[in-house]
Amino acid sequence: MIRFISLCIFLGLFLILSIPVMIAEWIIGKFNPRARDISSLRIVQWAFSVMLKLAGTQITYIGEENIPDGPVLYVGNHRSFFDIPITYTRCKDLTGFISKKEMEKFPLLVTWMRFLYCLFLDRDDIRAGLKTILQAIEYVKNDISIFIFPEGTRNKGEELSLLPFHEGSFKIADKTGCPVIPVSINNTNQIFEAHFPRVKRQHVVVEYGKPIYLNNMDKADRKKIGAYCHDIIEETIKRNADLV
Repeated sequence: MIRFISLCIFLGLFLILSIPVMIAEWIIGKFNPRARDISSLRIVQWAFSVMLKLAGTQITYIGEENIPDGPVLYVGNHRSFFDIPITYTRCKDLTGFISKKEMEKFPLLVTWMRFLYCLFLDRDDIRAGLKTILQAIEYVKNDISIFIFPEGTRNKGEELSLLPFHEGSFKIADKTGCPVIPVSINNTNQIFEAHFPRVKRQHVVVEYGKPIYLNNMDKADRKKIGAYCHDIIEETIKRNADLV
C-alpha cells in the first residue's frame, strides 16, 4: 500500500503545484508553440519517470532503433494504466495518445493531455469517433506522432492474449503514409491491476517492432493491417514472456 499511497500523493501534488506551470506554458505557447510543446513533453515525461520509480518498475526496452525519424503511428497492446507512462517516457518528440472520452472529466490532468495533443475517443458515437481519427490524421501531417491501443479498452483476459484490433485505428497511417510501429508490452497488469489497490515492484518488457509502411503493401493486405499487427504483437509478447 505504501507505493500506492506515494503515487497518489505525488500525482495530486504534481497536478496542483503545476497550475502555475500550466499558465506559463500557455503564455509561452502564444509566442513560441514549439517551445511550449517540447517543454510540456519533458515535464510530463519527468513526472511519469518519477511515478515509475515510486512504483519500483524496472523496464527493458527492445528495438528502439526501429523507430524512424518523423511522425509515426504507434499501436500497442493494453493491459494497464501504467502502459502510458511506460511508453510515453521514451517518446523522442511530440506524441499524442488517443484516450477514452471519460478522461476529459479529470481537471488539470486533461489540461496537460491537451497540451500534449492527446485526443479523446467516444466509443459510443461513430460520428464523434470519426472526427477524432480525422484530427489524429491532421496531427500526423503536422509532425505529431499518435499512439493508439487498437483493442479499444484495457484487456482483462489472459496474460498473453489480445483482444481483436479495430481496423479503423489504422486509417491514420493509411491516409498519411506514416509508418506503423507495433509496440509489444509484457507484464504491466502485474504492477497494479492484478492485485488492486496494491502496487508491486515488477519487471516490464517493451519491444518496438520494425516499421510497417502501408504504401508498400497490396490493397488486400492493407485491409487486414489490424489483424497483421495483432499477430505481430501477440507473437512478440509470447516470445518475451520469459524475459519478465
